[in-house]
Amino acid sequence: MIIVMQSTATEAEVEAVTALIAASRLTSHVSRGSERTIVGVIGISHDKETLLGQFAEMSGVESVVPISKSYKLVSREGRDEPTIVRLPNGVTFGGETLAIAAGPCSVESREQIFATAASVARSGANLLRGGAFKPRTSPYAFQGMGLEGLTIMRDAADAHGLAVVTEVLDVRDVETVAAYADILQIGARNMQNFGLLREAGAARKPVLLKRGIAATIEEWLMAAEYVYVAGSHDIVLCERGIRSYDPMTRNLLDLTAVPLLRSLTHLPVIVDPSHGTGVRALVAPMSLAAVAVGADGLIVEVHPNPATAKSDGPQSLTLPLFAELMDRLDPVARAVGRRLPAKAFAV
Repeated sequence: MIIVMQSTATEAEVEAVTALIAASRLTSHVSRGSERTIVGVIGISHDKETLLGQFAEMSGVESVVPISKSYKLVSREGRDEPTIVRLPNGVTFGGETLAIAAGPCSVESREQIFATAASVARSGANLLRGGAFKPRTSPYAFQGMGLEGLTIMRDAADAHGLAVVTEVLDVRDVETVAAYADILQIGARNMQNFGLLREAGAARKPVLLKRGIAATIEEWLMAAEYVYVAGSHDIVLCERGIRSYDPMTRNLLDLTAVPLLRSLTHLPVIVDPSHGTGVRALVAPMSLAAVAVGADGLIVEVHPNPATAKSDGPQSLTLPLFAELMDRLDPVARAVGRRLPAKAFAV
């Protein structure tokens, strides 16, 4: 259940509620918003109806909402107000302005990243994406530049006013990656790595949670619940395609997930058309479609020379193609009441 406190509720009244929860051998989770404090009650009570009545009568309580979903804290049942995730450079996920992350699959060199950052910023991106630690199917494939790659990304992003989103693969690396990234990415392969989800949530940094390659919507939301319970309430869901029987594309990009999630969760949702299709020619049309169905942003692979990319070259846009995509996105965004980030001045 979710206990919604009155806007005038005092800290003592909130503590009284959490004390009753603890006395009932349940766990509480306090979420303090700009308007109200919400207390989540986690666990199973054998006398649920009596407990509901007790909470409803307590001083400072506005309402008690039974939650039928197994993902209680990220459910729209408990919080109808959409979550807006804000990053230090002003990027918002869930606001009127779309979040546009662009950059290569892998950080390969300082020159590559600085050239990409300058170009995508001029085209209107507001986040720099790139992998410093890479999960590869083959242990012999390029695994990323590690700490050096993180440093390069941070320097390039700062030079061009961009935020940094990059993947963390291991619980042992969360603290290090969090020191350089503005938002931690949990990739599809790790969507149900529960230890990593807890550690990322405990870092209290925004988290970008990608859908697993064969995950249901409910499994995806339960993974988000792990992050939320651990401490991070700034979670962005990313649809990046699910495994299909058809080899014509890398994955099957499930754009129905975007409007569906809007009815199920208060968390913002973005789309990755690069991994979702694996085909460069399909990235632009699926980007347009994603914004049209209500996505809060995109994460797109862009490389100065995809033919020489150490990973995911066939699905990466060139710098001119990304600029063209951003021009085409503008009227679509405006048609659905959104807008693109402002383009950076040449630097």
